[in-house]
Amino acid sequence: MTANLPVVPENITVHLGAPGDNGQNVTVPFNAYIKNVASNEIYPTWPESALRANIYAQISFALNRVYTEYYRSRGYNFDITNDTQLDQSFVYGHEIYENISQIVDEIFNSYVHKDNAVEPLFAQYCDGIVTKCDGLSQWGTVDLAEEGKTPYEILQYYYGPNILIVEDAPIAEPGKSAPDVPLSLGLANDDVRRVQIRLNRISKNYPAIPKIPIADGYFDEATEAAVKAFQNIFDLVEDGIVGNATWYSIQRIYNSVKRLSDLNSEGIEYEEVTKEYADAIEEGDRGVTVSTLQYFLRYIANFIPSIYSLTVDGIFGPLTKQSVLSFQKTFGLAETGVVDTVTWREIYNVYTGLLSSIPTEYTEGATVPYPGYILRVGSDNDYVRLLQEYLNYIGRTFTDIPSVPTTGYFGALTYNAVEAFQNLFDLRLDQPGQVALPTWNAVTRVYEDLYSGNSVSIGQYPGYIIS
Repeated sequence: MTANLPVVPENITVHLGAPGDNGQNVTVPFNAYIKNVASNEIYPTWPESALRANIYAQISFALNRVYTEYYRSRGYNFDITNDTQLDQSFVYGHEIYENISQIVDEIFNSYVHKDNAVEPLFAQYCDGIVTKCDGLSQWGTVDLAEEGKTPYEILQYYYGPNILIVEDAPIAEPGKSAPDVPLSLGLANDDVRRVQIRLNRISKNYPAIPKIPIADGYFDEATEAAVKAFQNIFDLVEDGIVGNATWYSIQRIYNSVKRLSDLNSEGIEYEEVTKEYADAIEEGDRGVTVSTLQYFLRYIANFIPSIYSLTVDGIFGPLTKQSVLSFQKTFGLAETGVVDTVTWREIYNVYTGLLSSIPTEYTEGATVPYPGYILRVGSDNDYVRLLQEYLNYIGRTFTDIPSVPTTGYFGALTYNAVEAFQNLFDLRLDQPGQVALPTWNAVTRVYEDLYSGNSVSIGQYPGYIIS
């Protein structure tokens, strides 16, 4: 499946033969492909409503193959075959009928889908005489057209009342869906979110894959654990990183459990593909993501003199750009001043590399920097244990914060303690019960002040405290 909503490709690559055959691949304009299929599958003398209904089905069938990357996710270098046992009839160089050509030119960027699903319908069809199927009957469309039914009514007759026709879909080359940079611990983007959604759905069929508690696009330890479990089940390198092989394996299994190449597909909901994350962080942006970036750079600058230090204020201004440029120069990256996925990953890796030298065993009165990733329900590590110890100490003074066992596991009790702390100190930048940079820094600041014997008041730590 490509990143977002379906597009109509400018070109489609057809394999002449069954998938495993040594047949030729031909790349043709998409509308030329549909004209060829229609000229092979149906008769130009049929009523126009029948022709249009069949052509809508043929377009949708082909787009389903492209959108789900049905063949490419299996390692093939084509989008569809001309094997009629699997796909549609395509005869390279076949005559194109004029009236069919005109209809295709008008509707080639329209397709059928169910009203609760994103993907083009896998519009199965057969001739209805020699072969019968659950989908559209090609000869049956002629009878319905002669009864006066419209193309849409014919399609509803075969595919159900809850179908819609998308008209004037955008035309673009979808490209490969796999991200250019492998997804790993610490990354936050929409590709991560799609992986989380897919793995959670796959886990219904493969319960050995642990559920990811929150599919929010942040590659945390729960996501890494789910990726490793998936890799183990499907004989992939068990490294917890989503590279090309793992990405397309996840996609292939997801397509399978969702039955996306089936007339009765479970369907992909719009929430599963809506883009939520920016492709890059750049000058003019502001918010918690910028604050986290600045925090990482400021910490790194303490150890690497060539990195320009800066103030953590959540605003990507000229000084933040200068710091980013100095980091990119130091580590041999393109000096753009924009934090794309490559730059963000390198900053994160350098930060966590420096952080790994700090012992996480409990040292009374001392705190450690933000671990670099969100702590939430399901997290299980030494940083959770430290968080629990900090909160328990703070709870001696502020008794609204319930005590928690210092197990290192982030369960319901830890969630309640974190939420109580956030409510008490009016900390609104993080999601309730989650510990990102603002909450971690507020907890450690309050802990340090209390341990040092300083007076602490509720209004002393505003919700924007991050530095």
